[in-house]
Amino acid sequence: WINPWDAPQGAGYQTIQSLYAIGSGGLMGVGIGNSRQKHLYLPEPQNDFVFSVVCEELGFIGAAIIILIFVLLVWRGYVIAMRCRDRFGSMLSVGLTTQVGVQTILNIAVVSNTVPNTGISLPFFSYGGTALVMLLCQMGVILSVSRQSSIEKE
Repeated sequence: WINPWDAPQGAGYQTIQSLYAIGSGGLMGVGIGNSRQKHLYLPEPQNDFVFSVVCEELGFIGAAIIILIFVLLVWRGYVIAMRCRDRFGSMLSVGLTTQVGVQTILNIAVVSNTVPNTGISLPFFSYGGTALVMLLCQMGVILSVSRQSSIEKE
């Protein structure tokens, strides 16, 4: 994990290809759908390492915008939790928001070789119907908490 170039064809292969994808994106990226690393170089580009493909296609600016959107999502979830009148809704909102935030941080850290590969997918981006359905249900619960808090204020 610390030096993936010790085994470039073995354990470090996926991490090296991910770093190549991130680096080849540059500032503006190569364009949507034009990633070269996702074609037989980067294993599982649709799951665990989708953020490296996004970085290659959209570049630094696109990756920064996606990170900013996740930050705003987490911030808004915490605002909803702070404005909630009952403790259960507040804790529910904090827990679900924290889960999405931590999952995002871990995926981006894995893709950038900051932490060892954990197999955690990027919320709302990674391929997989069950994970997307569960995330959408979580967002629905948070929206319900927000709606109940606003109804009580009226």
